[in-house]
Amino acid sequence: MARAAWFPYNKQTMTPADENSRELLRRIPQVNELIERLGADVEPGFPRPVLLASARCVLESMREEILSPSPSCISGADLEIESIKKRVMEEAGNIMKPSLRSVINATGVVLHTNLGRSPLATSAIEAVSEVSRRYSNLEHRITTGERGSRQEHLEPLLRELTGAEAALVVNNNAAAVLLVLSALAKGCEVIVSRGQLVEIGDSFRLPDIMQESGAALVEVGTTNRTCLSDYGNAIGPETALLMRIHQSNFRIVGYTEDVSLGDLVGLGGQHGVPVVEDLGSGSLVDLDAKGLPGEHAVTESVKEGADLVTFSGDKLLGGPQAGIIVGTKKYVEPLRRHPLARALRIDKMTVAALEATLREYLDPEEVWKRVPALTMLSEPAESAKRRAARLKRILDRQGPVGLSCTVTADTSRAGGGSLPTAEIPTFCLSVSHNSLSATALEEALRKADPCVLGRIKEDKLILDMRTVSDAEVPLLAAILSAFR
Repeated sequence: MARAAWFPYNKQTMTPADENSRELLRRIPQVNELIERLGADVEPGFPRPVLLASARCVLESMREEILSPSPSCISGADLEIESIKKRVMEEAGNIMKPSLRSVINATGVVLHTNLGRSPLATSAIEAVSEVSRRYSNLEHRITTGERGSRQEHLEPLLRELTGAEAALVVNNNAAAVLLVLSALAKGCEVIVSRGQLVEIGDSFRLPDIMQESGAALVEVGTTNRTCLSDYGNAIGPETALLMRIHQSNFRIVGYTEDVSLGDLVGLGGQHGVPVVEDLGSGSLVDLDAKGLPGEHAVTESVKEGADLVTFSGDKLLGGPQAGIIVGTKKYVEPLRRHPLARALRIDKMTVAALEATLREYLDPEEVWKRVPALTMLSEPAESAKRRAARLKRILDRQGPVGLSCTVTADTSRAGGGSLPTAEIPTFCLSVSHNSLSATALEEALRKADPCVLGRIKEDKLILDMRTVSDAEVPLLAAILSAFR
């Protein structure tokens, strides 16, 4: 075996436990010897630097276990070369496994921010793959041979779909708002209703964006009631913008009053002040027709005269993360020329995915089938029920011991700050285990490969089938069948 590891001791004071630790340390092999012993056990694609790092990590961990002041649980069997090799390969596997990987979303939250919001349409995935593996005409005009703009791939589609004069796309909606405020209101005042000064996910507050842009926030009205005269009384020589902000994932109900976009546009026109609407989610289709009320469509905002409208690409639009700005050319052009526009620009993969997604909207009937977010939001609850029943049949045939399942009716959510009051009927598989609590079962599924995420309700694990695809049902069944 390898040379003896360094170990400080005094023979006169050494106890039997010390002597045992010294013997265990002597049995730890050297790194190079261990790498050589791995031999044919190394899986293809494991680079030597990864194996070296894994071996060093495992051997150092073993030394710490042996030298720990508390009684060590390491034994001679743990120091057998085969046991050490196994630990090294497990460590190397962990290093090589992607940190960002796909999960099965059984939470019922369609636009789950923590899970990447909207899955992409097949056409968008193919477009990203195509422009990623080869060179592209990202900023090259093929017809003239001149340098072009990446915005040229998106602006015509956005003008067509929204009715706006001009459009610009940056990397997310917060960036879109920052760019608008920085370009049009730095050093000036922006008037906003107190009821719209929202905090969204991850402690992100819109007033902070305003402060960062250099604009001065002027709050009007009260939390629950703001009227048109509140805006009118606040307009002064330093007013640069009137702003209307989507309330994201909450609503104020009861004794309330708000100002419509049309009325705000009328007031802005009287005073020569542009109106900006931050729609947040931003939809290009009529959600009301699908029983999903509560969202103002982008086209409606443009028709009602908003000078600029900002919205997200990865929420109700169902595309990649992006911040989309549409409106009049008079106010879009200053944004395009602003230095921040380059700092916030989107890359070729986002351009490709967004262009492909927008093209799906050219067919207003088929888009509901082709954009996954729209499909999941609009499909009948009976479709989720069929998937739940199919999953139950597979599990009943395989008969995993201890697992019991029931198909139950429940409610899904849009998520991502979209449709906050919409309760979408769904069907779930309610799962329980005779020896595992709902919390333990949830943890086990969360640590499975692939990870499965559900929700706990009344001490049952609920798997919402609205956000589980047909193709994922057999895989989900195989994972659940392992709990015997």
